[in-house]
Amino acid sequence: MGWGCIASSAADCSSRTSRSQRSARDATLSGRVPMSDRAAVTLDMSGLSCPLPLLGAKKILDDLPDGQHMILISDCPGTGDDLRAWAGITGHEVVRAELLNGHRVAYTIRRNSGPTRFGGNVMLDMRGAACPGPIVEAERLLHGMQAGEVLVLISNCPGISTDVEAWTANSAIELIDRFEPVPGEYEFYLRRK
Repeated sequence: MGWGCIASSAADCSSRTSRSQRSARDATLSGRVPMSDRAAVTLDMSGLSCPLPLLGAKKILDDLPDGQHMILISDCPGTGDDLRAWAGITGHEVVRAELLNGHRVAYTIRRNSGPTRFGGNVMLDMRGAACPGPIVEAERLLHGMQAGEVLVLISNCPGISTDVEAWTANSAIELIDRFEPVPGEYEFYLRRK
């Protein structure tokens, strides 16, 4: 494959990936577990624009058995959105996203045979809205929904995680799942009790 670096382990990749390995080792020293410990394949698509990182990941995942992980490294700003949308359709799962050096992100992707996340009846994308705006809008929508229906709230407000936890702990709204597809961006799966 001439347009990216593919390897069975991160150590086999180019010097770009060697830098990411140093970042992973540094992350281990800070208490986080390096993502490469669980990945069968690492694909470094740094320097390539979207949708090439997604296409490279698709090609690799097509050949992996269900449950296996791969790491996709990309510096294209649209990769996270592309992966999330694609994973929602294919059933694969973006397990983790880790910022490597300020502009490159390592996405851990798990191959699945079918969708694994809760489906939402309504999706509310509040990226760019300041808190408490996302919760106010989510509450308004949830009150118009039937009991048991699921609202997917997407937000990149820095305080949204603690706000959602406090809100759901003291209301008739249940937080059934949360997900961080890319650093600083959150999806909350909320259900009216």
